[in-house]
Amino acid sequence: MKSLIIKCGGSTIDQLSPSFYTELVELMNIHHIQPIIVHGGGPSISTILSTLKVETTFVNGLRKTTKPVLEVVEMILSGSMNKHLVRQVMKAGGNALGLSGVDGKFLMAKPISNAEELGLVGEIVEVNRQLLEPFMAQGIIPIISPVAVDNSGQHYNINADLAAAAIAEAFHAPLCMVTDVDGVLVGDSKAAKLSNTEVNMLIEESHITGGMIPKVRAAVSCLMKGVSKVGIINGSTPDALTQFALDKVGVGTTFYLEEVMEKSV
Repeated sequence: MKSLIIKCGGSTIDQLSPSFYTELVELMNIHHIQPIIVHGGGPSISTILSTLKVETTFVNGLRKTTKPVLEVVEMILSGSMNKHLVRQVMKAGGNALGLSGVDGKFLMAKPISNAEELGLVGEIVEVNRQLLEPFMAQGIIPIISPVAVDNSGQHYNINADLAAAAIAEAFHAPLCMVTDVDGVLVGDSKAAKLSNTEVNMLIEESHITGGMIPKVRAAVSCLMKGVSKVGIINGSTPDALTQFALDKVGVGTTFYLEEVMEKSV
């Protein structure tokens, strides 16, 4: 059974209808595609941090993570948000297992290169795919919270888009980023396809900003490391997930490497 990595943004999760979770279960039971979900939780984290009066800032779409921030990040991501998604899959008739990237050293990390700016934010150096395989063999959908660990036991906050990209690379699986927008907007219209060169240009010219920057960079990084297909879809659009999984055209924004396209001409 081939896998599909599905990243659900924190701002999107509250808007997902029961039909989205039904699609997830049907992907496995009808289309024989194994979903692996990676989720964020940004808005809920920001709400709790504000309530606790813990300062939080962002640098190029990534949250600066101090020790107090990391405690809240883990509480939300590995606790309430993760178990919410497990419940929704179960309500749709599926079986799900919620894991933090810390569990079983599933996601191993090191400090991100600009750690002096971002604090306890990490980047993935290894994905322990063998940890998930026995569960998937039993028809279980893994739901991963993007908190990682290093060999000394230090935990790291990982941007969910980048965690999903690393997992897609490890499983040699397509990556579908589920958001609350129809894809990448350029001006007032959705871009159906974007090349790596176009992505860089749109970031430089500030057409792509904020939280969309890590998404598109993760998409391009995946393609460069051999992932066959990466796209961004709107999770509230009926059947969008199924259409993406079954390679139907016209859904969301898909990404491609310009060099590959040129060589194939």
